[in-house]
Amino acid sequence: MKRRQFFMETSATLIALHWQSCQPSRSQMKATALNLSELTIDNIQGLLKEKSITIEQLIQAYLERIEEIDTNGPSINSIIHINEQALEIARALDKERAAGKSRGPLHGIPVLLKDNIDTKDMPTTAGSRALAGSMPPDDSHLVMRLKEAGAVILGKANLSEWANFRGEPSTSGWSGLGGLTKNPYVLDRNTCGSSAGSGAAVAANLCVIAIGTETNGSIVCPSQTCGIVGIKPTVGLVSRDGIIPISSTQDTAGPMARTVTDAAICLTALAGRDRSDTKTLQEGATFGIDYSSFLKRDGLTGKRLGVYHSSRGNHPKVDRVFDKALEDLRAGGVELIELDAIMDSSVRRHSFNIMLFEYKEGLNSYFQSLGPDAKISSLEELIEFNERDEIELEHHDQVYLKSALEKGSLESDEYLDSLSKAMKGSRADGIDRVMDEHQLDGIVSPSGGPAWKTDLTNGDHFSLGSSSAAAISGYPNITVPMGFVNELPVGISIYGKAWSEGQLIEIAYGFEQKTQHRQAPKFLRS
Repeated sequence: MKRRQFFMETSATLIALHWQSCQPSRSQMKATALNLSELTIDNIQGLLKEKSITIEQLIQAYLERIEEIDTNGPSINSIIHINEQALEIARALDKERAAGKSRGPLHGIPVLLKDNIDTKDMPTTAGSRALAGSMPPDDSHLVMRLKEAGAVILGKANLSEWANFRGEPSTSGWSGLGGLTKNPYVLDRNTCGSSAGSGAAVAANLCVIAIGTETNGSIVCPSQTCGIVGIKPTVGLVSRDGIIPISSTQDTAGPMARTVTDAAICLTALAGRDRSDTKTLQEGATFGIDYSSFLKRDGLTGKRLGVYHSSRGNHPKVDRVFDKALEDLRAGGVELIELDAIMDSSVRRHSFNIMLFEYKEGLNSYFQSLGPDAKISSLEELIEFNERDEIELEHHDQVYLKSALEKGSLESDEYLDSLSKAMKGSRADGIDRVMDEHQLDGIVSPSGGPAWKTDLTNGDHFSLGSSSAAAISGYPNITVPMGFVNELPVGISIYGKAWSEGQLIEIAYGFEQKTQHRQAPKFLRS
């Protein structure tokens, strides 16, 4: 069924907004009738151009929806903080439009940020009670770019605490400060992590775009588990300034959206050089690209894609969905080449070691950036806080924080050896080797398995995943919905060489347009 037809036929999802006034104003009455189900950037810009709505009405409607769907009702619990200035910002953007000024396609678009991304007007906490109320001195670079593009920051999304790199047995989507985020498709199922709230909020139509961050799988996994599109860019395409870090080698932020189009539009706004992040200044980095120019319906035609399914046999139902996706790719004009392996298994061990070394330096630097009045000033203080707190260690320990504390400097032989072997193993001897050998335009794999039942006692139950090669190398990865296992969505990952976002978007868009597997969660359709 075509997307537009599907939206028209789901009129039952019209939200009933509740206003404080018994006699709503004319503008409020318009917002009350606004259907937020599956709105895209193009939909919204069309409504604004027709003057059917104002940005203020749009933002008010989303704020009301958050209260109805996230806080009350199904209680998805994906939002950790609301931007109290959102309506004021919306009114200012309305005035700009009335004066004939548009900042571009993101003008007036509601965006949520993962709560490890600095904002000067809202706390940034990583979900930790240790940083409750922590106010960074300024906006992160990517937030500045979003604001310049006219986006309205609705608030902060919950996450797996410390981006799911604190201890075991971790439960994705849980943080000591924000509690547990639920999967909108089946509420007792997990969202995956660590960008759990970002994925759930997009799936539940609580925003149009969310920004997630990834070190290994933290954009890809919650996107695929929540049935949306996620782009993990090349490390260095989007500045990491003002993002609470894990690994300077692997960390990146990226867009999460319901469509490839919206994700591509957002990536265009996010990408840019920043002198405070040397990764954006590295040789070979490409900027100034309009990624919407790669949205081609025939984007599959003539492509050569490697098929890597090391997870085959782990979940037969996912295998069947993936096999159907491969048939769709062939029907779209893709030549598929089976791959035996991408990188040696030892690379993952070196990557983990790198993360521990860089975590220590990165967290200590971040705490120092908060100034002399910071709640926490060092990794050691954070560990001590968690030991004293009555909630933080209730469900899992902090073994990764303690292991990071024991590591030496980034000049140590142990660190440099792991860094060299991980980069060579994942790049020259990994993705680059495979793609050059087979003359590939990209590689495809199942993004993961269907969402498991959340288990705070035993932690996560991953059935499969494919994010490591792109994550460790720092190369781009896009996940797109490829179908369902019962009520639960699963995705296909498309990844490739550094700075190949445009080509991967072309493939992802071609697949999306051919298959149209995205649909709203059941409770939003009934």
